Amino acid sequence: MQISIVYDSKTGNTQEMARYVIEGITSVEGMKAKAFSIDNIDAEYVKNSCGLIVDTPTYNGYLSARMKAWLESGPAALQVAGKLGGAYATAAFIHGGGDLAIQCILTHLMVDGMMTYSGGQSYGMPVIHLGPVAIAPQLEQFADLFRTYGQRMATQAAALFRN
Repeated sequence: MQISIVYDSKTGNTQEMARYVIEGITSVEGMKAKAFSIDNIDAEYVKNSCGLIVDTPTYNGYLSARMKAWLESGPAALQVAGKLGGAYATAAFIHGGGDLAIQCILTHLMVDGMMTYSGGQSYGMPVIHLGPVAIAPQLEQFADLFRTYGQRMATQAAALFRN
């Protein structure tokens, strides 16, 4: 089983965090994951995935304009309905809008028919309500949080879709 990650990344921060999410996903037996820039998506890989995690940097307290534009038609074209969806963000400030960006992504994914998931408080600490947010420039200190998020997403995908 596989999960796809689609991200927008201007400085490389959001792309870097995908690496940690992939480490978490692949720590679950039988799970694979790949990350793609919105400029270079492997449509067949995404279509054959059981989940999609969408990631954005924050600008002006919200998701990037490029990601917002992609969300308007990109996921539906990749046949994501019925799959597991999630989101994360990167920001320059703790109050930089990461949670708003994630909420916007999750709303788009639900409109496209996806089941969104984060694990919430059901796993205990660390609690990840909507999706993780990494604050630059100390991205490394959020690595374990992002690995945990990937592991939780993969565990839920396996529970839902493993035959």
